[in-house]
Amino acid sequence: MISFSVTALVFGVVFLAELPDKTALAGLVLGTRYRASYVFAGVAAAFAVHVTLAVAAGSVLTLLPQQIVQALTGVLFLGGAAVLLMQKGGDDDGEEIRKPENQSFWKVSGAGFMLILVAEFGDLTQIMTANLAARYESPLSVGLGAVLALWAVAGLGIVGGRALMKKVPLKLITQIAAVLMTGLGVWSLWEAVTG
Repeated sequence: MISFSVTALVFGVVFLAELPDKTALAGLVLGTRYRASYVFAGVAAAFAVHVTLAVAAGSVLTLLPQQIVQALTGVLFLGGAAVLLMQKGGDDDGEEIRKPENQSFWKVSGAGFMLILVAEFGDLTQIMTANLAARYESPLSVGLGAVLALWAVAGLGIVGGRALMKKVPLKLITQIAAVLMTGLGVWSLWEAVTG
């Protein structure tokens, strides 16, 4: 049975915890470069996997080796920054963006899926979801609230990227995103090394 009060509580807590996190940035970056629906499909699938793991495993996720997760996250962010800087951008006159060629649904959604799957593994909201599932003993309610909150944050990031693109040239957005991703990558690697 679903408890709507537990679902609403989990939604609010996870939404607020995830909003300033790297998910919104990743959604914004991917949303400026690729078809939003493709990006959201991959990101949403990754979050569904995360929530399922968190609810099923409970607090066991806190025992995973955090340094390995941080190192993988750092490498993925640095790789993403390199890809952004090497790709040709769209027109800078604010008109419709030329999508990078050869970007099928599976490639774009797969990229979004892998980025979120690795970057968010063992993240605060995943651990929080596991703890909430253990506390309320209502895995379906907790899972539903958490996944809806994560999807909402990802959707805001993707839509925000599309709206930002109408006001700021794509080349500038790409350069700023690459710098931010580089910073996140270096920070993640630093956390992996210093443990």
